[in-house]
Amino acid sequence: MLKQLLEKEGLSLSNKKIEKLEYFANILMEWNKIHNLTGAKSVADIYKNIIDSIYPMSFIDTPKKVLDVGSGAGFPAIPLAILFDESEFVLCEPLRKRVSFLKYVSLELENIRVEASRVEDLENNKFDLIVSRAVTNTEMLVNITNHLSNSATKYLFYKGERVFDEINQLDSSLNYDIIQKNRRNYLYIKSL
Repeated sequence: MLKQLLEKEGLSLSNKKIEKLEYFANILMEWNKIHNLTGAKSVADIYKNIIDSIYPMSFIDTPKKVLDVGSGAGFPAIPLAILFDESEFVLCEPLRKRVSFLKYVSLELENIRVEASRVEDLENNKFDLIVSRAVTNTEMLVNITNHLSNSATKYLFYKGERVFDEINQLDSSLNYDIIQKNRRNYLYIKSL
């Protein structure tokens, strides 16, 4: 089923990567029954979240080092880490039950490190790409990750309708694109 959904979106993945995404979806379904990690109530709902997470592969370059702020149930970082398996991912999540899930599901993925902390408390370490989905507004995300970025860092924020208001509050010299897909606005900041 996932393979057909991916093809419908024009996303082509190897069978091995599709199997890993399906494994992630099944583990999340099991954990979600007990720990309420996501609002997704079915595997089909989780597949929608997976597609939402990986759609940016159609417009971003392969990053070397990625930080996911507020990783929650693993979106978008786990699907992205499966796709970009040569990239290093750091998943930053302060809530214990989510950290436990992320550590468990990432045992099968060698390119993931889970940090049980707030992003403000991470040690200075520079990332090529900083991603976040459903955490806070754009200005706050940029500010709380400032110590983890440099002039080459790009940002990918998964946003809703308010993205346009949020962008207006930032520096007008910002180099960014907003890619719209269904109800999602992918804010891709190329430089601050």
